[in-house]
Amino acid sequence: MGLLDILNPNASNKATEASGDEFDPKGVLLKTEDVVSPAAVEINPRNINISGTYTRVFFAVSYPRYLNDGWLEPILNLEREMDITLIIHPIDTAETLKKFQKKVAEVESQINTKMEKGEVRDPQLEAAFRNLEELRDKLQQAEEKLFNVGFYVAIYGDTESELNRVESELKGMLDARLIYLKPAIFQQEQGFRSIIPTATDELEVNSKFNSEPLSSFFPFTSFDLTADTGILYGVNRHNSSLVLFDRYQLTNYNSVTFAVSGAGKSYNTKLEILRSLMFGTEVIVIDPEREYEYLAEATGGRFFNISLSSSHHINPFDLPPPQPDENPKDILRGHIIQLIGLFRLMLGGLTPEEETVIDQALHEVYALKDITGEADYSEQEPPLLADFEMILAGMEGSESLLLRLQKYTHGTWSGFINQPSNVDIQQKFVVFSLRDMEDELKTIAMYIITNYIWGSIRRRMVKRLMVIDEAWWMMKSEDTASFLFMLAKRGRKYYLGISTITQDVDDFLRSPYGIPMITNSSIQFLMKQSPTAIDNVQKTFNLTDEEKFLLLESNVGEGIFFVGMKHVAIKVIASYTEDQIITSDPSQLLKIQNARAELRQAQS
Repeated sequence: MGLLDILNPNASNKATEASGDEFDPKGVLLKTEDVVSPAAVEINPRNINISGTYTRVFFAVSYPRYLNDGWLEPILNLEREMDITLIIHPIDTAETLKKFQKKVAEVESQINTKMEKGEVRDPQLEAAFRNLEELRDKLQQAEEKLFNVGFYVAIYGDTESELNRVESELKGMLDARLIYLKPAIFQQEQGFRSIIPTATDELEVNSKFNSEPLSSFFPFTSFDLTADTGILYGVNRHNSSLVLFDRYQLTNYNSVTFAVSGAGKSYNTKLEILRSLMFGTEVIVIDPEREYEYLAEATGGRFFNISLSSSHHINPFDLPPPQPDENPKDILRGHIIQLIGLFRLMLGGLTPEEETVIDQALHEVYALKDITGEADYSEQEPPLLADFEMILAGMEGSESLLLRLQKYTHGTWSGFINQPSNVDIQQKFVVFSLRDMEDELKTIAMYIITNYIWGSIRRRMVKRLMVIDEAWWMMKSEDTASFLFMLAKRGRKYYLGISTITQDVDDFLRSPYGIPMITNSSIQFLMKQSPTAIDNVQKTFNLTDEEKFLLLESNVGEGIFFVGMKHVAIKVIASYTEDQIITSDPSQLLKIQNARAELRQAQS
């Protein structure tokens, strides 16, 4: 028996002569049914086998007294292949009211008889009388209607044992809600024809519902992340709904993204940046691999290449101007503490005695420039590293510090930070590239840049997003990780969202600030993970085994998107124009570069 024979048992067996008929290799005319139907269908009492795929159909036989909205939601979002069919037969209200009148009279008579006999009243009978009266009133006033409802579910699997496992899982979830299913034993064929979208009810296992409880059947709620405002992050892989969200309407504006190299994390981030810029968000990026240069160029942003030979410099001694509600002394004190952390990085650690010497030297070098915190210092020129070295040279116990500091003032690394700042980040889109910076200095450079950005952010209140790609560089040191965590905690006050992206999950989580960074991020995006890190990720994010394997098998641009207590399987999508601007694919980048070179040659 073919599949279409099941779907339409009355179909004609005559071969049609319409154009489009096909012939097998022997020249025998094939019907359309022969072309599209599976090779074989086996119908058993409890399931149907269609070319090796098993299906089992169930119908609902009992429901609780009350059905809450969304009771079907957990079933719809099971990571299982299934079909759910709801067949609704309207019932004539006039006929129903006649039956209702008789039923109400019967129940009322039973209640009166019990009262006359002096029997203990029956609360269940009285409740039924009230419900019947209430429903009858609503039917008479056309506020409610009655329906016969058939609720059918079909599950699928490669083996019967798999069907049994899915059946146990499905029944367990519904039994907890007092909704009981039964398999359509010896009626699987009729059940299958009732499941498919032909609006035929061959099982005819119906229950009566009025409009209000029937509305709870409809899946108006599911694990969607769709808001009225925000940007498009991707498409829900489960139900193809849009994952549309605004990070600036959450409890904090931070996000973390974990993925292996090549999984599409930078692509996704650039897509978010491009769409955020369209809504007026200012974006600042710390780019360790020079991946955002073309995006900055295409959107009219600024690109700064930070290296030892670069013409762009940042002076770590720059002070953020105090705001009206801030004390200049507190600003100076906090900045000195951050500078001590910087010197701890630069000099390979500090003893308690050396920290004391540096603290004294920092206060003195700022005093040398008339910066004491007692008055407005916003117009004062900040000191340089060379000034700090001069002050340090006159202090007792500074010999070892001076020896280690010389490579930053006179040695190979002197061109990096011993210069006045000459970068302007008051732009819509700014990128700091660290690709050409030596690996030994990348952590230090990221610390200096983020500190400088933080000072600039506090000058002007505007919606901003700060992206730190390959954030594991900052998580390597406790000082830089602590500073990043401070940004994540305090950024909301200044309308700042921090987006941290990393491919080295273990290094990130190994830091004492790794888990706090995750918990202080309202959005978490997990993309494809490596087998060596997946167990750690599963434990950290409390993933099920199905979600664990989903991350291991995800393609480029796919993963799990968390917002608060909800999460969905997501696929990142971009338009053709967006793709041309943000792509990180070397083959596509080469084509774009060649096209631009040809254009310049033609213009010249």
